[in-house]
Amino acid sequence: MNMQTTNRQTAAEAALIEAFNNQIGELPGDGAVIAIRDRLLDDLKTSGLPTRRIEAWHYTDLRNLLRIIPEQAGDAGSDAREALVEGSSVLSVIQGLPNLKAAVEGVDIAGYAAQLSNGTAADGLAALGSDDAVGRINGSFVRDGYVLDVADSTELEEPLEIQFVHAGGQTHTRLPVAFGSGVKGTVIERHLSVTNNPAFVSHVSDITVGEGTELTWIIVQQQGTDDTHLGQIRVDLAADAKLKLFVINAGGQLVRQELHIDVTGEGADLTLRGINLLGAETHTDVTMVLGHNVPHTGSTEVIRNVVFDRAKGVFQGMIRVAPDAQKTDAKMACNTLLMSDDAEFSVKPELEIFADDVQCGHGATVADIDHNHLYYLMARGIPENKARAMLVNAFVAEIVEELEDEALVEALEGVISAWLEKHA
Repeated sequence: MNMQTTNRQTAAEAALIEAFNNQIGELPGDGAVIAIRDRLLDDLKTSGLPTRRIEAWHYTDLRNLLRIIPEQAGDAGSDAREALVEGSSVLSVIQGLPNLKAAVEGVDIAGYAAQLSNGTAADGLAALGSDDAVGRINGSFVRDGYVLDVADSTELEEPLEIQFVHAGGQTHTRLPVAFGSGVKGTVIERHLSVTNNPAFVSHVSDITVGEGTELTWIIVQQQGTDDTHLGQIRVDLAADAKLKLFVINAGGQLVRQELHIDVTGEGADLTLRGINLLGAETHTDVTMVLGHNVPHTGSTEVIRNVVFDRAKGVFQGMIRVAPDAQKTDAKMACNTLLMSDDAEFSVKPELEIFADDVQCGHGATVADIDHNHLYYLMARGIPENKARAMLVNAFVAEIVEELEDEALVEALEGVISAWLEKHA
């Protein structure tokens, strides 16, 4: 379904168009890239931001929810933050600008701005479809980021943390990463705010996972309380590739995190785990489209959500099994704790199966904390708020512990605990 035509621009739509007109002379790109930027922005002018009438955006009316577009941001005046896991290699992007002096053994590092300038980034700027508002906005405004190429058989002994540090205003970045065959490693993609100034952030990670590679990719989103974060990860899994993808949303006023995953090689396997921590009057949407395109592949997806106050959340999960994808094994579950009568969470699991020899299923639960468990803790002298936090932490920590790496588990549990201290 195409984005609808709108006759009257909202303040946010007008601000986006004005920002593009003000920045176009500064945005890197050759003739081909500039032409694509113009087309992407023209689509926005013609169709506007998506509303509930667009099926993919039915639970996130971006046209009405996106109220403020900050002016273009300047220098963050900040350095990279301490890594989540001690000893990690850190690649920092400060207010959209990468540190190209950094080095990681086995990883070729370049700047995305150079690919924009010479035109090699042109094909990657294309939107994924008529409903791809995140891709359109990012493709219109993106200025820089990292381009990483990980050599065959590389083993990253320590996690590689890629930090995107935001300090208000607009920031639009990209992260194309190509993993060769037989690679083993862990990458942490971390988005965090360091000021109270509202930020409008868009980011696209484009990940190619080579044959036989075993990769853990963790997205930790810790934007500020007034920030908008539009994120997208595009993944291609080759034969016998194993990807563990963890997504933790622990911040942001308006968040849309899209996962577009194509399984294109036999024997490939995806493990997706997601944690959404929502409080105040925030809105967070995680939307996944997973394509099993070849035989003998598998995937499991488990999403855990905790919703306080008047927050609203969404999980949309689409699994598509192509006609040739026999012997596919795909399972999806979404479990939610509603901690307030005013909290809301919408779940939309979908299966499109065109093969006849598969095992596929999905399920969803929504509940409050078990009051017997709460009473048990309180009867032993634990205050109610602390008891609730303990039960919530147990609910989400269960899937973090699947990572097995003790240092990584401890770091992510720290992110969860810090959030719960503020909201539980």
